[in-house]
Amino acid sequence: MHKLITAVGEVIQKQGYSGLNISNISKKAGVDRKLVYTYFGSLDNLIETYIRQKDYWNTKAKEVIERLSEDPQCIDADEMSSLLQGQFEAVIEDKSLQKFIHWEIGEKNEILRRLADSREETGERLLRHLDPYFNKKHVDLRAMLALQVGGLYYLALHAASNGSTFCGIDITQTQGKERIKKALDILIHDVFEKADLITDKH
Repeated sequence: MHKLITAVGEVIQKQGYSGLNISNISKKAGVDRKLVYTYFGSLDNLIETYIRQKDYWNTKAKEVIERLSEDPQCIDADEMSSLLQGQFEAVIEDKSLQKFIHWEIGEKNEILRRLADSREETGERLLRHLDPYFNKKHVDLRAMLALQVGGLYYLALHAASNGSTFCGIDITQTQGKERIKKALDILIHDVFEKADLITDKH
């Protein structure tokens, strides 16, 4: 099972999502193709298993959000900034994850739709605790986060695809990446400050 799951990542990095078929994956894994059905039931289930293990919002972020949901008073600007910076790092560092994000953006697919819905459900667990504070101050946290999350995805994918700078910033270099993370932190703290979240919560 581990060999097959690992092979999915290797195939998509070298051949793209068009190369994700049972023949290529089983060959890369060095196992009989029948094991795909034995362990996963179908190729789609195997691919979905791989993506779920790599998807930041369905793994690391989900664990953090579950912890915060148990004690909503702990949800603050620092925690939110840390979550988004973690997403940024995950996409920059993981070549196979970049391929799947490209796939999700460029093509309608049931697997990717389910994963996107799962991602939304994870985020909803956090946002529903914050909505009352931000809505009371007429601050649209969801829209602001959508722009920031989308921007981080684009910056990471742009750098991975052609390695060029964006607004003169090269995020493939440590200095450039840290500039983006610092700007993100400032934006998150500014929006929390606009909602007077700390004051309202205490």
